[in-house]
Amino acid sequence: MHFSDTDLRQITFAPAPNALWETVLSVRLLRGAPTSRSWSRPGVRRLHRQVGGSLAERAGVIAPLVAPKSFVPAFLLQPDAGDFATGVELARQTPSSYLAVDLSALSPAQQGERWMQELADGAPGARQTLATDLHGYFTSSVEPLWPQIQAEAAADRVLRSETLLRGGVDALLATLHPDCRWQPPTLHIPIAGDYDLSLCGRGLLMIPSYFAPRPMVLYRPHAATVLVYPIFTTDRSTDQADVLGPLLGRTRAAVLATLRDPATTTSVAERVGISLGSASQHTTVLRNAGLISTTRTGGAVLHTLTPLGQALLHNGPNASS
Repeated sequence: MHFSDTDLRQITFAPAPNALWETVLSVRLLRGAPTSRSWSRPGVRRLHRQVGGSLAERAGVIAPLVAPKSFVPAFLLQPDAGDFATGVELARQTPSSYLAVDLSALSPAQQGERWMQELADGAPGARQTLATDLHGYFTSSVEPLWPQIQAEAAADRVLRSETLLRGGVDALLATLHPDCRWQPPTLHIPIAGDYDLSLCGRGLLMIPSYFAPRPMVLYRPHAATVLVYPIFTTDRSTDQADVLGPLLGRTRAAVLATLRDPATTTSVAERVGISLGSASQHTTVLRNAGLISTTRTGGAVLHTLTPLGQALLHNGPNASS
């Protein structure tokens, strides 16, 4: 993916994951073997337990549409949709010519299904079946996880913002994903096949994903190219509050531990499960102790660990000073 100077000035982040795309990718993920990085996420394991052996029944026509490791039809990603219902409606109204092109890239076995042939022809009944099954699966399976998905994506957004503030665009693209490689002005992305993609001055829209196992690209000839990337997660030790509790107090230790990823006061409150006022009091104490630093950005403040705070989390309260 080749960036011009204009493209680098037009990198934007979607405010949240795309609900339609996450719905589709969750089905695709559950149909495959639990081997990707995504399976390490608690929400994925919870979804797997919840769905159990009922995936085919819950997902309906979505399941044969998104086989593991197969091409995902582009019309199922509606990057301009503000919510799930709008995304489904836009997908339902996809022009027949686009549907035919998208579905022609599927495997012969997928294309051989009668419903798939009807959808490729743009049949109203097939379109409605797709919309109905998307709504049904989202409501029964993905919607209960949506607050957690949004919270993880919000934490990722803060981390990306902090990276951009500290290191600029180079740092942002260099740390996008472990499998990506940034060699200015080219971003190398591991996908099936070899492609040389110029962004043509239209920039890049980046969409975080909870269920994407690896980066995914959607080229749009008249709009910004879309890059769906897996959100960043870390293994947060639930025992850290127990270790630091006698020194800091359990809640304050939890606040310090959650700041392994930079966060606003609101995000701290959400992550730890405390009130906004309590989060503000605890971050003030930690800042006065030199364990975190606070930077004001517009109407919000961003809290990050200082070297002392990082050392305390790493070594625990028994480390020698």
